[in-house]
Amino acid sequence: MSFLAIDIGNTRLKWAQYASPQPGAAVLAHGAVFLETIDELAEGEWRQLTPPTSMLGCNVAGDAIRRRVEEQLELWDVAPRWVVPSSHDAGVINGYDHPARLGADRWVALIGARAHLRARAPHAAARPVLVVMIGTAVTVDALDMHGHFLGGIILPGHGIMLRALESGTAGLRVPTGEVRPFPSNTSDALTSGGTYAITGAIERMHRHLAARCGQRPVTLITGGAGWKVAPFLDLEHELVESLIFDGLLALQAHRLAL
Repeated sequence: MSFLAIDIGNTRLKWAQYASPQPGAAVLAHGAVFLETIDELAEGEWRQLTPPTSMLGCNVAGDAIRRRVEEQLELWDVAPRWVVPSSHDAGVINGYDHPARLGADRWVALIGARAHLRARAPHAAARPVLVVMIGTAVTVDALDMHGHFLGGIILPGHGIMLRALESGTAGLRVPTGEVRPFPSNTSDALTSGGTYAITGAIERMHRHLAARCGQRPVTLITGGAGWKVAPFLDLEHELVESLIFDGLLALQAHRLAL
């Protein structure tokens, strides 16, 4: 009953094979590749895996990338299935104006956040959650204590911010600097500016959610660049690298239980 979870982002494909399609299942194998090399998976990292019984994927990279991944999945007799955001699923209600237009990664991360908190403290009262994904882009999404997705924001990741400045302003092609309280050179000014833009957006959304729900939210951070930004965030938070996979496991378990 092994289960393959796939997370296709804007830059990389991450995968994990679990012993069963249940939250908390043991990880049998995992890996990550850049999108440029996904055509090598069947002959590379996946060749040694025990054939999975089922799979579920989250894809934000478009149909062409999805089809290339499905070609690699032909290595096994497993039907490819991909998450499509809906009005409600696995205990989460989608408050987007047009639920199907919510990014699949954001939807899965919200479901993963709720599953993560329940697994961590199964008997504790539910709390609102701020779900932060920091990668090529940054999303900051609000989930109330009842599992209602209230909405969220999207902003550029640090790399996009720097490239925008480089392309629009002469003389800013400088090495990456450090985050400083008072930057005194251009490299540090750019790095600090991008980091403070992201952390400031997170802190503002945290205030919005606290005011809406009347209690301090839990803040969960995931994404490939989460570890770079988290140390400069003036909020209690938890880094959860597996949040998308937690959501895929929760979705698959919910569907099997129906």
